[in-house]
Amino acid sequence: MIRGAHVILYSTDAEADRAFLQELLGRGQVDAGGGWLILQLPPAEVAVHPAEGSGAVELYLVCDDVDATVAELGARGVTVTEPVSDQGWGRLTGIRLPGGGTVGLYEARHPTAFDL
Repeated sequence: MIRGAHVILYSTDAEADRAFLQELLGRGQVDAGGGWLILQLPPAEVAVHPAEGSGAVELYLVCDDVDATVAELGARGVTVTEPVSDQGWGRLTGIRLPGGGTVGLYEARHPTAFDL
């Protein structure tokens, strides 16, 4: 039986991005050996969208109120990548990682599978 999912983010500054996500998420971690940290994520869900090609993967953190979350993150020194935009299905922005990557952040306006 599958009991979880493992997300990998590739980064030019993995150590900084790990520390950033650890503080951002405020959840537990394990050392997989040799100081290689694996961070606990909040409950997750997966969606498969149609595309011309396969292989692309995106990570989005979901919140209940994107404006309040952006304000709280900004007070903690976190940089958002763009103004919040209304996509119909939700309100979306991104969080800049220290290594240069981006993680999406959105307030869902659709049913979620988190509490199933």
